[in-house]
Amino acid sequence: MGNRAAGKSSAGNSILGREEFDLKTSAQCVRRHGEVADRHITVIEAPGWMINYTVEDSPELLKQEIVLSVSLCPPGPHAVLLIIRVDTRFKETEREVVQGHLDLLGERVWSHTIVLVTRGDSLSDTSIEQYIESEGQNLQRLLDKCGNRYHVLNNQNRSDHTQIKELLEKIEETVAQNNGCHFEIDRKILQEMKERRRAEEERARERMKRMKKQKDNIRSQMSGTQHLSELRIVLMGYRDAGKSSAGNSILGREEFDLKTSAQCVRRHGEVADRHITVIEAPAWWRSYTVEESSELLKQEIVLSVSLCPPGPHAVLLIIPVGAGFKETEREVVQGHLDLLGERVWSHTIVLFTFGDYLLDTSIEQHIESEGQDLQWLVDKCGNRYHVLNNQNRSDHTQIKQLLEKIEETVAQNNGCHFEIDRNILQEIDGMKKTKERMDKRSEDIRSQTMSGDDGSDSWSVGSSAYSSFRSRSGADTVFGSSHSRDSSHTSYESGAIKRYNSIEFPPPNMSGDERSDSWSVGSSAYSSFRSRSGADSSSVFSSSRSKVSSHSSGFGSLRSIPESVEHSETKRAQGKPKISKLFPRILQKRDKHEEDTKKT
Repeated sequence: MGNRAAGKSSAGNSILGREEFDLKTSAQCVRRHGEVADRHITVIEAPGWMINYTVEDSPELLKQEIVLSVSLCPPGPHAVLLIIRVDTRFKETEREVVQGHLDLLGERVWSHTIVLVTRGDSLSDTSIEQYIESEGQNLQRLLDKCGNRYHVLNNQNRSDHTQIKELLEKIEETVAQNNGCHFEIDRKILQEMKERRRAEEERARERMKRMKKQKDNIRSQMSGTQHLSELRIVLMGYRDAGKSSAGNSILGREEFDLKTSAQCVRRHGEVADRHITVIEAPAWWRSYTVEESSELLKQEIVLSVSLCPPGPHAVLLIIPVGAGFKETEREVVQGHLDLLGERVWSHTIVLFTFGDYLLDTSIEQHIESEGQDLQWLVDKCGNRYHVLNNQNRSDHTQIKQLLEKIEETVAQNNGCHFEIDRNILQEIDGMKKTKERMDKRSEDIRSQTMSGDDGSDSWSVGSSAYSSFRSRSGADTVFGSSHSRDSSHTSYESGAIKRYNSIEFPPPNMSGDERSDSWSVGSSAYSSFRSRSGADSSSVFSSSRSKVSSHSSGFGSLRSIPESVEHSETKRAQGKPKISKLFPRILQKRDKHEEDTKKT
């Protein structure tokens, strides 16, 4: 047992002395046999968990396989080898992940567990004991839980039979420590797991029947009609779900960069006698609700469906099969797709990625084992789903079948593509144009700033133009939420303002009436959009109270900012004169700028 890439398969091959285990990740247990050192050896490799996924985050199918693994060598295993790599740090997170997954087998498993440290060649002249001491308390706590049983293995040196002989002797010592008994899981746990598995397999067969019946009905209605010569597709999903890889698989070549992008990406290609347009929308964070996502991300999601006019034939919602899908993930997915309106669900297909992980397990069994949240999502999409193995691009059948499912989706929608409500699109488009005007204005401000006579002039030009723009356009609504954990990743093409949401306007030394006026004028279109998307209106504005000087980079290189402006809020609290008395020229320039703007 161990996490993915810990070296489980290689360890199994070293023990048996030949290539018995495939190094590819599997969702199922694999059993192999061999004769080693005058013993008959049975080795079970359980599926690996993700190194940073707690047991709660792991797929239900994985947890079931871990429990069932110990029943595949009846009456039970003599030892459980817990694989830990020597060339990676073993921190508290890893210890919690390991402990959570092994605890699925009950507390007694620890008295039969040996920590098998792989990549022994990385140690060089360092002893395994020195390595354990250097790793700190987390690895030491794990070893203490395993009765201080450990062994180091160099899988690169298979010719050294001594290391395997010593490992088998340590397993025999473990059996002796347990009074000659093997490990046997609590029968109640095993029985419950087997009954649950049988029920899931039955439901999986029923879902497969429904899907096939649905497909046959649609195909009978489509009989005689030729396939569409053009297909327009939008990819959506959270980060690291496999959107870019899915786009590359669909087009049959490397068209999408695997790096995260804050903007939509559009690509074209000819596939199976069809002209394909694929739009990849920016990804959201797996555990961030739509309220916590940046405003720019939400805008791009809405605009994505307008980049393949008149609209996409299907939205492919990317869900990886190697990760759990619980209530949190369902709420996040639903919130982001609801930005496009309720109609989007009738055009959505769930595209499961990392299909190679399933091997012989059907996608229906994965859906049923994962529980009600994933089942709800698939049903919300009209039981439309497809599984994709991005590691096997040579299998053109999977793409051909996907394109056929997209055509079936179009047929289900009476031959129509998805078209977003025009009001939503116009509102977002208006916001986009506002941002563009702002970018242009910021460039003008920067030019004026660079040519200013002194520091106070530079500030007066920047603040007056910006305040004037904000009071007229309600530009506050363009900025990402300061509460969004994702907002720090937002960057715009303009070099003048790098992070809008960290700039606070109007200046804190304005009177109450002035401040109220300039903040009350907002974009009605944007307010309407936010109320529909469920975003908290208070989160539009930045909550930061940074000094003005810390934002100087937003306006170009301000050579000097008067100390009285930089600490205006503090000084006002101490009864200092207002800005009208300190900087009359600033107000004059602001008034002149507003007058010029009105004329324009």
